[in-house]
Amino acid sequence: MGIISNLRGGSRTQEGLPLADGLPSSTSVSNKKKWSNLMPLLVALVVVAEIAFLGRLDMVKNAAFFDSWPEMFYKSYSSGEAGVERLGIRALGGDQNSGTESCEEWLEREDAVVYSRDFVKDPIWVSGAEQEWKTCGVSCTFGFDSSKKPDAAFGLPQQPGVASVLRSMESASYYSENNLAMARRRGYDIVMTTSLSSDVPVGYFSWAEYNLMAPVMPKTETALAAAFISNCGARNFRLEALIGLEKENIKIDSYGGCHRNRDGRVDKVEALKRYKFSLAFENSNEEDYVTEKFFQSLVAGTIPVVVGAPNIEDFAPSPGSVLHIKELEDVQSVAKRMKYLADNPDAYNQSLRWKYEGPSDSFKALVDMAAVHSSCRLCIHLATVIQEKEEKSPGFKKRLCKCTRGSETVYHLYIRERGRFEMESIFLRSSNLTLDALEAAVLMKFKSLKHVPVWKQERPESLRGGNELKVYRIHPVGLTQRQALYTFKFKGDADLRSHIENNPCAKFEVIFV
Repeated sequence: MGIISNLRGGSRTQEGLPLADGLPSSTSVSNKKKWSNLMPLLVALVVVAEIAFLGRLDMVKNAAFFDSWPEMFYKSYSSGEAGVERLGIRALGGDQNSGTESCEEWLEREDAVVYSRDFVKDPIWVSGAEQEWKTCGVSCTFGFDSSKKPDAAFGLPQQPGVASVLRSMESASYYSENNLAMARRRGYDIVMTTSLSSDVPVGYFSWAEYNLMAPVMPKTETALAAAFISNCGARNFRLEALIGLEKENIKIDSYGGCHRNRDGRVDKVEALKRYKFSLAFENSNEEDYVTEKFFQSLVAGTIPVVVGAPNIEDFAPSPGSVLHIKELEDVQSVAKRMKYLADNPDAYNQSLRWKYEGPSDSFKALVDMAAVHSSCRLCIHLATVIQEKEEKSPGFKKRLCKCTRGSETVYHLYIRERGRFEMESIFLRSSNLTLDALEAAVLMKFKSLKHVPVWKQERPESLRGGNELKVYRIHPVGLTQRQALYTFKFKGDADLRSHIENNPCAKFEVIFV
């Protein structure tokens, strides 16, 4: 150490000074002995002082040197530096070894970051018609202002630095640009369609728009099913399916423009309530394209018979609550099933059991998404992308994201509820880096905040539950809703560990049901 070597050098110079006659005096010999005896104590004091000085480096908030020192210190320990090993310091940073500050507290402080843009003072700006929502997780504004450069705007083309947005609830079979791959090729940065694989899905489902838990009414009509089909030129086989069911002796009351045999001037949902089945036939067979026909059938308390989305089961409120004609060849088997259910009240009621006991968690997680307005979700998406870009910039503060003490490492993670923007800190320890521990940490964090799920006020009262939080999914930020709800899953604890180790300060979203 520099301080020690200077003191030693000075001592040698002082000890070697000769007297005039060239012989050392008795006094100098005595002083030399005293100095030799004091030297080990002085060295020990200097070592302790320097260690204490190093231990307080993290309290200095001045230069980049001090920001980077704990990481340098950790690396030197990890590589087996003898000096650090002798000192027994295995924590990352200032007061860790003293026990006055926990790893969690230290990480909260060291990983804290202030982004260059404050969305409260400088909200997300989207050029387009004004939108309405009660609350949003990030400040954002919609409107038109030619003097201001927006973050995003609808349509093409847009000026550099402005994200182009496509928003549509129409089928890609009729509007080809709504196909996700086509929209990307055309240059859209953000796609908002009924596809759950789009950046910001805009579906027909909603607790607010549909009284999905409305009671089941007596089935008083003699016809088994009702149909409301007006587009007779649909680009699928729905008319052929209707005719096929009739050939199988399924009596259908048709209120729409196609095959009409009943007066169409009725309230659709009220009319459907009197039938055991509803023909929820879409105008195209497209993944996730599930319109009001299906959800109105659920409101009415009938069993939907579907021609449309190949993944309609993803939208079913419970297993067995939907009949699906995937191909024309299925008409006969579906007709047989309709007759069986119509003649067996217990089996029929089983298909509507969700009306009394509540829908599946999968269904709730899907519909809950719409509790946050799609325009608000667009703003959250934009703000998240802006912060992610800043985090990848060269000048962004490098966060340490973990703290090691002894043989254990504490990992700093971030979590938010789907539909929110701000992140909350949670911590996992290397001795228990498991999926169960992650869920427990998430629940503990949000319970401590007395968190109210974002869907709480919009869900029907019968489905709101108490104050307990129930986790449906925890997934990395940045996944599509299709991935988050149906396809993503950590392949065990080892997969979670790998994700955390390879993604410092990993960010997650939680879906509560």
